[in-house]
This record gives sequence, structure tokens and C-alpha cells, in this order.
Amino acid sequence: EALSSIISISKVTCITRTKENQNGIKAEAENSTVKITPIGCAQGTVMEVKDLFYNQPARLKFLKNSKTEFGYIQELVNSLALANPHIAFVLKNNENEIINTSPNSDLITRISQIYSTDVIKELREVKKNDKLSSLCIEGYTSIPSYTRTSKKSIYTFVNSRFVKCPVILKAIDTAYKNMLPQGRYPLTVINLTINTQDIDVNVHPAKREVRYKNPNQIFNFIYSAINYALNNIKTDFEIKKNNNTAFCGNKIVQITQENTSADNDTIIVPEQSAKTMFSDLINNHRRNEISNNQINFNIPKEQNADNIKIIGQLKNTYILVENDDNLEIIDQHIAQERYIYEKLKSEKEPASQLLIVSDVIETDIEDANLLENAKPQLKKFGYQIELLPENKVIFKKIPQILSQEKPKEILSELLKNLKNSPDNDLDTIEEKILITTSCKASVKAGEKLTIWQMEDIVKKLRTTKNPYTCPHGRPISHFIPIKDVAAFFSRNI
Repeated sequence: EALSSIISISKVTCITRTKENQNGIKAEAENSTVKITPIGCAQGTVMEVKDLFYNQPARLKFLKNSKTEFGYIQELVNSLALANPHIAFVLKNNENEIINTSPNSDLITRISQIYSTDVIKELREVKKNDKLSSLCIEGYTSIPSYTRTSKKSIYTFVNSRFVKCPVILKAIDTAYKNMLPQGRYPLTVINLTINTQDIDVNVHPAKREVRYKNPNQIFNFIYSAINYALNNIKTDFEIKKNNNTAFCGNKIVQITQENTSADNDTIIVPEQSAKTMFSDLINNHRRNEISNNQINFNIPKEQNADNIKIIGQLKNTYILVENDDNLEIIDQHIAQERYIYEKLKSEKEPASQLLIVSDVIETDIEDANLLENAKPQLKKFGYQIELLPENKVIFKKIPQILSQEKPKEILSELLKNLKNSPDNDLDTIEEKILITTSCKASVKAGEKLTIWQMEDIVKKLRTTKNPYTCPHGRPISHFIPIKDVAAFFSRNI
């Protein structure tokens, strides 16, 4: 059917020869007629399709400009290449080579061929297997500090077929909730393997959509796998025998003799700078030689919370931290905001401050109704409000961490965030209250801090589950490699 359709709207030439035949054939199709002639050619098949819609001017005029149409083609080839790392793909545009992938690659190598080797250090492995339900997910997803401008870099596959699945996309969105800035998206390449009896693939002409027997199970399975990848530090490594290096998601680590123990299967290894080592591995495709022997490693957190070297404060807004391999610049406000947000979220009954005297705040009827509807959620996080006649409001209680804040400013922030919440979406309302509270309670940009205060903020940040972004999705830290600083001054380190 596909060949018949292509032949009816374009000029097609097929040159093919099997291993058993000395000569091949050349089939030329135009206007749905086929001409076949013998030809000498190499073993294999070459399909050439040109002059698309040359005989269908009505359809030709609906094609977009060449740049847009090529974008669609590239997206399709990307999806095919990522789904099939064992197959080589080459894509050219006006003789410019856009994609050139080697065959027999693994997925991490294929991602580096489609994007770049620099992307690899931003990825975390996604891997989960549930034998009971015959579900398996494998792939990679980017850490929250690495984002893209569109969802085009989210590649989701079901049984190695590229799909645009709302269930999978919702699971990814939920896993990244409050980690990404608005309008930014992760780079994600995942493949869900599922029993064919539990899925219907015939709900879309191009099989781009699927229907599940149990969509809730699929959502929770994928969400938990992505969430684990983003929050888990411990992981499995693969040992490379010839140079005693190991690969861990976005890290290369060096195994030293003094770290190993013959009596223990677990090896503690110090983290090393990954960028150069991994680039060499990818460029030379040396990861294909990695041993199949799996060893578990217990990796410490990326930075030691007990050994923090504060250099100082930049513009009374950014904390400067010296690490072994880099200079870390931390936004003091959003770093503390992340810690407070997670702390409040984990507390069952946040401490409240009883207000003997409170400002009377005037609102309009819409705001008064909004506060009335949100009373249960506000109470859950330490707020108690009382609505007075003529749409006036007073606070009876506020969270203890906001005891130094002005009630009027607190209410203004609460209303601003609550207005952006969908009606009756309790989870979103609670989330907005949490974000407002943690934001108002955090140290402000422009506020001068002592070394002790800066150390306290950084130490607490190190204990969070997500030290990458604040609840609004803004990045918390920026790293400048020491070797880049040295290179600027022509020094070797």
C-alpha cells in the first residue's frame, strides 16, 4: 500500500539485487506505471523518490516552505535513528550532511551522534523492569538544569515504535513538575516494552497513538521510573577493564587501588571530571567494548555537604563556592526556596504563628471567594484567615517561617498564585500555596549574608532531593570548570 501510494504521487526508481543473482533490476515508476530493466549493481536495494506531488498540484501547494518540511523530515529520521541504534542513518540537505550515525551503537552513543557528546553529561539513565506486569522501560532523560525550547526533543517509543502518547507525556510532565521553567522541556528518549495483548496500536492511521488496557498502571510505571532517575544518586556502573574507568549515567569515575576491597562487592570510588574522558569514549566508540560484568557502586553526592568552601558573595545575591573541579555560583534566594519548599511539603503539620493583631486587608468579591474556597488548603499549610463584611480579610494564623513578613504582602502573593490555578484542582492550589510560602520565607536577592549564613544555605541545599531548580523551575546553580579558567590564562592543570 505504501509503495502504491508513493508511486502515484512521485517519481520512484528502485535498483535492487539479491545475493543469489549476478545481475539486478531497475524498476522505474511514473504516473503509476512501472518499467523494469536488467542492470549491473551491488547487492542490496536503493530506493529513490523525487518530484513529490509533481502530478498533484492541488496537494503540492499545501506543502510548507522547504525549511519547515525538512524539519519534519529530520524529526522523523531522528526518531527512526533513536529507535534503531543498530542501523546506520545518513541525512543530507542540499549536500550538507545533517545526520550520520554509525551502526551497532547503543542508545547513549546514538544520542551523542544525533545531538552532541556534550549532551551526555546532562543525562540520567531511566531503567525499570516489572516482570509481574511484563513492563520494561529503558532510556535517558536530562537533568532539570538542562532544557530545550520545545517538546520535539521528547522521543517516546512503545515496543520500539515512535508514538505521541498523552499518557507517557503526562507522566514525564508530572515527574518534572516544579523543576523546569515555563516553556522549557527535557531531552528524553525512552522506550516502553509492553505485552502486545495489553495495547491497541490501531487507533491512528500512522500508528502514532496507542491505547492501553490499563493506562493508570502505565502512567505510574513511567512516572516512577523518571522520578527515580532524577532523584537517585546510587546507580549501577559498567566497568571498563582496560583502563579501570566506569560509566555512570552522566559521570565517569576512576577506580583507584586503595578504594577497592576484595571482601566486598561494593566499591567506593571518587568522582572525576567526566567531559573529556567521556568525549573520547564516545568519539572512538569505545563503549562498545565495555564488559558485561555489572558491579554496584555507592556514589557520594555530587558535592560534600560537610566540606563547603565559601569564597564570598557576588552582588549580595550569589554565593560563590569553590569545589575541586569547578567554581559553583548559587542563587541564594532560590537555593533556600528549594530547601524550604521540600521541608514544608514533607511536614504533616507546619508550625503556625498566632497573630493577636492583624492588618485588615481589603479585597474584591472575586478574591474573597477565591480565599473562601481555598480555606482547607490554606489551613493545611499553617494559614488561618477570617473573612469580614465588605470583602475584608484578616489573618488569624500564618506559617511560623513567615512571622517577619507583612500580612498584606503575603496575601497579595497568595492571591496572585491562586488566580493562576485551574478551578477545583486541589493539587495545584496546594502547590501554589507551598510555592508562595517558600518564596516569601526565603532570603532575598540583594541581602548581605555572613559566611555562616551562606554555609547554612548551601548545606541545606545539598540535602534536598532536587538541588537543580527552584519550585518555579529556575536553575539554582551554575558551574564554571576550573580548567576553563586555567585555559583562559593559558595555564595547564
